[in-house]
Amino acid sequence: MDDDVLTTLKILIIGESGVGKSSLLLRFTDDTFDPDLAATIGVDFKVKTIAIDGNRAKLAIWDTAGQERFRTLTPSYYRGAQGVILVYDVTKRDSFTRLENWLNELETYCTRNDLVKMLVGNKIDKDNREVDRNEGLKFARKHSMLFIEASAKTCDGVQCAFEELVEKILQTPGLWESSVQSQGGVRLSDQGPPSGGGSCGGYCSVL
Repeated sequence: MDDDVLTTLKILIIGESGVGKSSLLLRFTDDTFDPDLAATIGVDFKVKTIAIDGNRAKLAIWDTAGQERFRTLTPSYYRGAQGVILVYDVTKRDSFTRLENWLNELETYCTRNDLVKMLVGNKIDKDNREVDRNEGLKFARKHSMLFIEASAKTCDGVQCAFEELVEKILQTPGLWESSVQSQGGVRLSDQGPPSGGGSCGGYCSVL
């Protein structure tokens, strides 16, 4: 059934509790939004197949609880991940200042040095912004991350965040090919623009 899928990628979504990680995931996978979504207990998991430059990739997306009491799950959660989406709430500076802690955790537990990181400033539909876009962009550049602002509520930037992350992973030699060697050495097509190209209308800053 998955003969036409190039590879399966493990994607993580991390960040403080309440920043909208699960809402971003549900908007991307099911195109739904629930303003009363309960906090994630432990780990949630969803699968979605997307096409990037003519290549189909199956995403296994892990959504984790932001609360401290669930941190015992951390090592297994990070193992083998090829991409991570780090989320903060643009209306809560606290969620932005704690990004360093999440990056430290990522460096401690991730098993790949070349995994691709995407910083997402969520909830841009709200008026009470506390974190300026340029602050997010500066932080992303400092830590060699992709960056986008998004709203799970209005759908702004959500699809783009996942697509840009996957595109960058597929363009990173050695990050995903090992999972397809048994399929006879499937190769990426060379068509399409380099990362940062057209589909997202300039939302993303690609580093």
